[in-house]
Amino acid sequence: MTSTRTQTQRSKDALTSGYDVVIVGGGVAGCVLASRLSEDEGRTVCLVEAGPDYGPDRRAWPRQLLDAHALSRNDVWERRTDIHRIRARVLGGSSCINGCWHTWGAIPDHEDWERAGGSHWSAAAMEPYRRRAVEQMRLRTVPDQELSAWARAALDGARELGYATVDMGTSGGPGCGTPLINALDGLRWNAAFAYLELARDRPNLTIQGETRVDRLRVRNGRVRGVEVVVKGKPETLVADTYLVACGAFGSPALLLRSGLGPASHLEEMRIRPEIDLPGVGANLTDQPSVFVPMTPTAELNAALAVKEEAGELYVNRMLIRAASEACPPDSWDLHIVPSAGNPLFGSLPPGQYEAGISALLMKPASRGQVRLRSADPTEPLDIDPAFLTDPDGRDEAVLRSGLAVIERLAATTAFKRLAAPIKGHPSSELSGTEMRARLGTYWHPVGTCAMGRSKDPSAVVDGEGRVRGVDNLLVADASILPTVPAANTQLVVLTLAELLAGKMTETTLR
Repeated sequence: MTSTRTQTQRSKDALTSGYDVVIVGGGVAGCVLASRLSEDEGRTVCLVEAGPDYGPDRRAWPRQLLDAHALSRNDVWERRTDIHRIRARVLGGSSCINGCWHTWGAIPDHEDWERAGGSHWSAAAMEPYRRRAVEQMRLRTVPDQELSAWARAALDGARELGYATVDMGTSGGPGCGTPLINALDGLRWNAAFAYLELARDRPNLTIQGETRVDRLRVRNGRVRGVEVVVKGKPETLVADTYLVACGAFGSPALLLRSGLGPASHLEEMRIRPEIDLPGVGANLTDQPSVFVPMTPTAELNAALAVKEEAGELYVNRMLIRAASEACPPDSWDLHIVPSAGNPLFGSLPPGQYEAGISALLMKPASRGQVRLRSADPTEPLDIDPAFLTDPDGRDEAVLRSGLAVIERLAATTAFKRLAAPIKGHPSSELSGTEMRARLGTYWHPVGTCAMGRSKDPSAVVDGEGRVRGVDNLLVADASILPTVPAANTQLVVLTLAELLAGKMTETTLR
C-alpha cells in the first residue's frame, strides 16, 4: 500500500496536512507498526501518542522508566486506582512500565486464533514474526548472575516436584524455566528504543506525543479524520488509512466514542451509532492472580541485600507452567511465579524484603467488558474484568489448583530453609469470598475488539484487523485477540503487530 503522493507534496511539520497512515496509540504495537510501515519511503506515517515522547536520547528519559528492577507507576493513565486499571501513557506503552517478561503460549492458543482469523494465525505462520520481534527487542535469557537465592531455590524446588526445564520463549509444554527479558544490564529496553531509534530520522515518519485522541469521524463506512487535542488546541488528522493501537481498554473506548459499538450503549451515552458492533468492549479477558506471602528467613534477607547492593536484585526471574485437572493434555493453564525483593506496593525497612509465590490463571473462562461513562474522552472508563464470574466456577477451581501447587513448592527442601508460609489455614482452602478479596492481576487484558469470521455477530475485526463495516480502519493490538494466550502478552503483541504490518505491506517472512 504505497500512495502516489510524495513527501514533498506535504510538510512533515504540518500535523494536519494529511498522511497515508495515521496510527493512533504509541504503545508496543504502535511502535512496531510505525517502524515497519515507514520503511517504505513512499508511505507517510503519523504516530500519535497521548503520553510524552521523551525522545531519541535515552539520557533524557525518566530514571524510573529506564530501571528494569522496578515497575514505574508514573507514566500511566490513572494513579491511585484499582490495580487492574493500570495502563501506560507514554511512547513505548507497557514496555516502559512492565516487568520485562516475555513468554509464549501453547498450541491451543493458535488454534483458537486460527479459527477466528485464518491460517496466518497458526503457530507455524506466526513463528517468523515471533523470531523477528525477539531479535528487534534484543530479548535474551536471564543471565546467571541475575538469579537470586530465591529464584535458584524456586528452580530447584520445581525440579524436586518433577517439572522439567522448558524454553519459555516457545510453545513447549508444562515445566519450569526463566522468561526472555528485555532488560539489558538493568536498562529496560522498551519498544520505543527497539523500533523507533533508527526510524525517527525518516522524513516520512511523524511522531506526535502528548496528543489526546478524542474520536474518529466516521461517515458512510469510512473514517474521514481523527479529532485530536494538541497542547489544548483541537486539530484533525486526515489519512487514507487509520490504525488503532490503543490497547485492550483504549481501542474499544475510541471506537465507542466514534459511534462504533453496541447501538444501545451508544444511544445511552448520546453518541450517534454509525455501525452497530455488539462486540466492541465486550469479551474482556484478563489473568487474575493470588499472591501467597511467606516469611523470609534472615538468610534470605541477607542474600537479597547483597544482590541489591550489587544492583542485581530482580523480584521475579523464574516461573512454572502448571496444568490443573481441567487443562488439556500438553498445555498449561497456570503460571506459578515466586518473587522476592522490594514490595510492589508500599515499602519495608532497609534489609527486609517481601517474599511469596503467586498463582496466575492463564486461560480464564470469565469475560468482562469496557464501557464508557460518558462521551467525554477525559472521563475515566467503566472497566469490569469480571474475575471469577464464569457460571460453572471453573476459574476458581483452576486458581485453587494453582494454590495447591504453591503449597507443594513451599514445602520443598530448597524453599523451606529460605522462608516459611504465613500461619493459618492453607491458601488452597480459602473460601470463594476470601479468594476474591485477595485477587490481583497479571495485567494482560485482551479481547475487546475481537477478531472473528464474517458470520460471527460478535466479531469486531477480521483476521487482518479490518474493522467490520469501515473501509479504511484497522485495529492492531491485544484487543483483537479473541482469547488470551497461556503467556505474558507482550511478545504476542509484538508478533501480531509484525504480522499485521507485513499483511499491510504484503510482506511474508519465512
